[in-house]
Amino acid sequence: MKLCRECQHKVSEQATACPSCGAPYPAKEKWDGWGFEYKSETTFFGLPLLHVSFKFRPNRVPVPARGVFAIGQFAYGIFTLSQFGVGVVSISQFTIAGYALAQFAFAYSLIAQFGIYLNKGQGQLVMSLGELLGML
Repeated sequence: MKLCRECQHKVSEQATACPSCGAPYPAKEKWDGWGFEYKSETTFFGLPLLHVSFKFRPNRVPVPARGVFAIGQFAYGIFTLSQFGVGVVSISQFTIAGYALAQFAFAYSLIAQFGIYLNKGQGQLVMSLGELLGML
């Protein structure tokens, strides 16, 4: 048994919530949110080589993956694999990228279901930015 970090009530070390105050994982000295996060110690120009984040802070704000290789629900970096991504090369559901493989994308070059591209694009409904501006 340990003391809850919030109310000092005795709780099991395996408790997921304090029965007295409701604090999540009360036996942990420090708790920084739900989910999974991994960040490599190796860096490249200040970015971690790999950052994987499927995590939410205690206030339920998502933690975006940020790195050379960024993987997560929200990600930005050189190479991204995400639901919402910003990167040079991106595989995402929604993305802004140099080169993209996505459902919805804005990119220099892309393969997408719906997209706007600058150089070339393929997909179901993709248009060059020049064509789009010419239609207005």
